[in-house]
Amino acid sequence: MTTPRLEVLPRDLEPYRKGNTGIDWIHRIDSGRPGPNVMINALTHGNEFCGMVAATHLLDREVRPLIGTMTVSFANVEAYRSFDPARPFESRQLVHNLNRIWSSEWLDGPQDSPELRRAREMRPAVAQADHILDLHSTSQDVQPFWVYPAYPRNAAASVAIGRPNVHLVMPSGLGSGTPLIQHGAHGQQSHQGVAMVAECGQHFLKTTSNLAIEVALDFLAHFGLIERELGSHASALRYELIRTHVVKNQNFRFTRPLIGFETFNEGELIAIDGDEEVHAPCANCTVLMPTREPIVGREGVYLTRPLN
Repeated sequence: MTTPRLEVLPRDLEPYRKGNTGIDWIHRIDSGRPGPNVMINALTHGNEFCGMVAATHLLDREVRPLIGTMTVSFANVEAYRSFDPARPFESRQLVHNLNRIWSSEWLDGPQDSPELRRAREMRPAVAQADHILDLHSTSQDVQPFWVYPAYPRNAAASVAIGRPNVHLVMPSGLGSGTPLIQHGAHGQQSHQGVAMVAECGQHFLKTTSNLAIEVALDFLAHFGLIERELGSHASALRYELIRTHVVKNQNFRFTRPLIGFETFNEGELIAIDGDEEVHAPCANCTVLMPTREPIVGREGVYLTRPLN
């Protein structure tokens, strides 16, 4: 496979290890005034550098909330430290996908891994956050997009913030595990807190990191923590997640090369996974996040339908 352009590389995060929360790599800046606790989370996946750039930007520039509390978190630093420029996609995780294990079944279960240990450490800080922005990036160079559970509170915030102007809405979760943004109360219809992922672009591009900074600042401004005018943006394009296909066979393959946002007619063959055929479940089926390299047990592709 073609090696991507590495415009952004890791920096030493050791100076950010000791925060003020009792949890390594998590910093809390309290305004001393009433207001929400807004978490900006980075490095849920170790090779998604845009969140690291945004988080260090907030800390290096000494951004201070006018109200409430700003929490800045670096999640999977251990995987981040394993980055090898010759194998840039390998440091996504060490054992478990840190963005699929935020259920009681996993967090309170008997298994162990660097990701499970880190999620258990982070658990109190995530639970205490009123609103969460989890900054991510994509393996392919596709347009940025929001990902969020189909709660009105998330939709309203993403529309108000504006960018990205593409939304992936999950009516029933991912279907392949519990992400950080659905941990605890944030996974409940009755909760008032907003929790969303922003997929900011391809992992290693500077434009991706630049967008992550802007989205983080916009998110803080939306909840009143900083003063910043939110610009007007184009009408949102919305997609609903119908199915997440998890790879079952090492011979999984797509019927044509995909990077994301390609469309298929209803019933059209998208992929072959051993003896299973993956067909488009609806008209104008749009594929998101097609895997670069199929790995048994990991997501192969998201199948969505346009809502506009």
